[in-house]
Order: sequence, then C-alpha cells, then structure tokens
Amino acid sequence: MDRSVYIPTLANIDRSVYNVTMSAKKISNVAAIPARERILRTAHDLFYREGIRATGIDRIIAESGVTKVTFYRHFPSKNDLIRAYLEYRHELWMSWFIDALNRHQLPRQQPSAALVPAMKEWFKSNDYRGCAFINTVVEFDGALPEVLEISRRHKLEMTTVIASLLPATKHRELDAQAVAMAIDGAIVRAQMDKSTADALKVLDVLLRSLNLSGN
Repeated sequence: MDRSVYIPTLANIDRSVYNVTMSAKKISNVAAIPARERILRTAHDLFYREGIRATGIDRIIAESGVTKVTFYRHFPSKNDLIRAYLEYRHELWMSWFIDALNRHQLPRQQPSAALVPAMKEWFKSNDYRGCAFINTVVEFDGALPEVLEISRRHKLEMTTVIASLLPATKHRELDAQAVAMAIDGAIVRAQMDKSTADALKVLDVLLRSLNLSGN
C-alpha cells in the first residue's frame, strides 16, 4: 500500500517558492517579485532569525526595497504582517515536512521511521532557529489571540500528517499526538543545545518506546 504522505488542503501549494532550508528563496531579479511577496519574504527571514519584536517595520521596508506607502498598502499594521508571516511560514514548513517525510521513507521500514531523519535534516540546516510558532507564542504571551489560533492550527495539521504515517489502529490519533509532543520537545532541545545529537537521540528513543508498528 502506498503510505506516502498526502494532505488535500496542501496539495496545491506552489512549492517552487520554497527550499529545504525554509528560508525565503533568493531571486536575482528582485524587481520581478511583486511588492507584497518581497515584503513577506523579507519579514519571514527577519522575524524567524531575529524575533518579531526586535524587527522594526523600517528595517523590513528598507530590506524589501519598497516605499512606506507601498508597505502600508499591503499591510496596514505590523499585526497584519505578523498574521501573514505565520500563514506563510505554515505553508512553507508543511510543504517541507511532507516532502522530507516522503524523501526519507525507506523500503521495508515503517513510514514513521522517516520522522527522525526529517527532523535531523531541519535541525542541521544553517538557518534553524526552532519552531516559529512556539517562538511567537512565547514572545507574545497571549497579547495577540490570532497568534494562538494560527499556531494551534499549524500543530493540528502537523499532527494530522504524523497520523497518516501510523497504522490504522484505534489509538492512532492519541499516538500521533504523543509523537507530535515528542517532536516539539526535540525542537526546543535542539534550539537550546549547541549540538542536535541529544535531541535526535532522545526523540528516537521516545518514538521507539511508543511501538508505532501497530503490533
């Protein structure tokens, strides 16, 4: 049976704008990119790398090469940009996650065995700064309710993808939630430590202890 990952709501994402490091793709002819897209890509990289509160609107305007009038035409407030950033990051990360899981699946292995190699790929990328959604929720501490809403939806869709890797047992949904929680813990640990080895090792132990084979 084909156990490759497929989520209908993401099937039509234009993956040509993404790369495996999840940093907004650099294009030599910047002028050819619509202004809104330039602003969003610039904000994505700065918000993820340096934090949202630490990144001012003037810097985003300067680095995206647009005028203030153009910026505020597309994003009337910074909160509008934050919401757009999280939606953009969600599509970006989910597209990478699904692709990475498919690439790391091996014959005669349970599909869930692709989870640790996929996380390793992300943790070892040069621009890894942890989970953008966990970071943003912590940074805003409930001050922007939309942040919680988008972040919860992101984690729910991540869990849905994980469930698609697991055997169709009566406890598959609960197992998927456990795996998602283990992955979130590994994400935070990998962000804190100088080396990602311990986070990956513990994640592997946790996933093995869950007996995800369905036997």
